[in-house]
Amino acid sequence: MAGLRLLVGSYTATGGGNATGISFVENGVAATVAVLDDPSFLAVSGDRVYAVSETAEGSVSAFRRSGSALEHRWTATAGGNAPCHVQVDPSGALVVTNYVSGTVTAVSLAAAESFAASVAASDGVVGARGSAGAVVVPASAIATVALPAASGPVVDRQDGPHAHQSVPTPEGTVLVADLGGDTLHEFRVDMSDGGAGAGAAGAHAGAGAGAVSLVPVRVHDVAPGAGPRHMTWFDGDLIVAGELDGRVYRLRRDDSGVLRLVASVDTFDGPTGDSLLSHIEADESGRVTVAVRGRDVIVVLDAADGGLTVVGSAPCGGAWPRHFARVPGFVLVANERSDAIAVLPVGDDGVPGEAVAQIAVGTPTCIVPV
Repeated sequence: MAGLRLLVGSYTATGGGNATGISFVENGVAATVAVLDDPSFLAVSGDRVYAVSETAEGSVSAFRRSGSALEHRWTATAGGNAPCHVQVDPSGALVVTNYVSGTVTAVSLAAAESFAASVAASDGVVGARGSAGAVVVPASAIATVALPAASGPVVDRQDGPHAHQSVPTPEGTVLVADLGGDTLHEFRVDMSDGGAGAGAAGAHAGAGAGAVSLVPVRVHDVAPGAGPRHMTWFDGDLIVAGELDGRVYRLRRDDSGVLRLVASVDTFDGPTGDSLLSHIEADESGRVTVAVRGRDVIVVLDAADGGLTVVGSAPCGGAWPRHFARVPGFVLVANERSDAIAVLPVGDDGVPGEAVAQIAVGTPTCIVPV
């Protein structure tokens, strides 16, 4: 694994974890490169790194990366409690999903960067810096919507909407998985040329960039009690991990634009219990990889023939596989309760073998190769 470089998100003491912030892994050794409360999910685009802070006052921060160093650029409100996912949307917005509050936020990246640049050029912007000296993006660059009230049959987990992940669609919209309501909410992200707020902060936010809004398009249903968590695309179909029922679902758009179920499969035998699906990815050949916490396995499925079948499963190399990343020949598993990333070689059938290395990282929850 020579040359492997990773950014790793983790839970810190705020969330009961053992990390101190975002870690950078090089040559199998992890070091903290940004101190931040509960940076549980990261997204990387070019030299920018975006990290949620999964706290009750939820926020998202932007950093400029140079080698292993991260330079803080700005912070924005996440628009809710416990942001657990962030993605750079093709629309030009940063989309953040807030689990506890069931809200979704879009931050105009152009407006946020413009504002940060103006603050760097002159510290005369009233209210531009927070109590810790960070550049705080104004509300004019941010839009937040609440998912509709919802509940599901798993009473202790589906007492209301819980936004868990967003993914862009081939149609140019964005889908948000609601674990609490067993639904996928589709939005259009609109970026305007104007819309800057009043006052100094609004003027800077609008310099060369406009406001952002999230416009509801439609809602798609998943099976009751599924608890949709993470999603991935393959061959125009959406593959969804049901966190609560242990099943993977394949959905396809009909002529009306609604995503309809075409296949689903259990990822393990026996009762669900405390077995919870987490991250899911599909490769170009139709191999679908999903992690199962509790049972602590990585399951590989085949979606190449238009359906879904289980190819096999293997131990994840630790406890509570929260997230993983695929690199050539290996899958790297963030085993949250093992304080390590397991390095698993991948066989010809896509099923991982026994761990060949363990990279010590406190409470890892997200891995991004860089």
